[in-house]
Amino acid sequence: MKFKEIQAFQAVMRSGSMTAAAAELHTSQPNVSRLIAQLEYGTGLTLFTRTAGRLVPTEEGLAFVREVERAFVGLDALKDAARDIRQFGKGRLRIASVPSLAMTVLPLVLQRFHADYPDVHVAMETGSTQLVADRVGGRYCDLGLVSYLPPAAVTDAQPVADLSGCCVLPPGHRLASHDVITPADLAGESFISMSHGDGLRAAVDAAFAADDRRVLHFETPYGATICRMVGLGLGVGIVNPLVARLHLNEVVVRPFAPRIPFVSYLLLARNRPANVLVDRFIAEMIAGIAAETASLPAELSGFGMDA
Repeated sequence: MKFKEIQAFQAVMRSGSMTAAAAELHTSQPNVSRLIAQLEYGTGLTLFTRTAGRLVPTEEGLAFVREVERAFVGLDALKDAARDIRQFGKGRLRIASVPSLAMTVLPLVLQRFHADYPDVHVAMETGSTQLVADRVGGRYCDLGLVSYLPPAAVTDAQPVADLSGCCVLPPGHRLASHDVITPADLAGESFISMSHGDGLRAAVDAAFAADDRRVLHFETPYGATICRMVGLGLGVGIVNPLVARLHLNEVVVRPFAPRIPFVSYLLLARNRPANVLVDRFIAEMIAGIAAETASLPAELSGFGMDA
């Protein structure tokens, strides 16, 4: 399998024809056709069918292009890294974070850090916990922030916040007058859950193990989406109080018992080389997260950082 064959395959998938792909690659149509034939022979896959003069990707072709795209994300990351090193040298940071932290505490930390180090270029990636762990473990990112530990961690992890999950309710909900919400209170309620495979989903489900009469209508990986759906009256949910604070104009927030820990972790590559800039950012971040959780408003004051 050669790079030119993959390049031709991607061009044909993008354009839908050999002729257009040839124009994109500045080569001839017969050359593109030959490269595709070589790729099919080398992989043993039938990537396209020819129907009424049209080139149609097969199921094998669609599956293969997804794998190609995943591989090329890694190549693009290397190109970006090389460009950043050329442009910014060592005065750069690359951070990966899950959305719940990227949308709450991290921008405030970046504001404080930028005031002290205005010449440092900071790039931030947002994605799933596993993506963050992969980026940090592969040393593409200097550090990561996640809301639970991935099952197969390839990084060193340090807890930086431990908050108690809170229950979010639609405005006017029958439980809005309760001081504390329990699993029994949510019997028969439409419940908007974290996605399967999410470590927080397991923690929330465990709290209902003895009395689970929820109606699981929806699931989503993001606490912000849960809050938005709750605000629209689609159900109730349990989220990180830092996320709930962003939606106080849309939802009613109440404590939940038993306690569900929402622990945030700092991820660092194992055996990483010393980096003063990274260490200074971490110190700023830990201080910023502590200040942010300590300043939760009255509605969330029962959900502060635990010792």
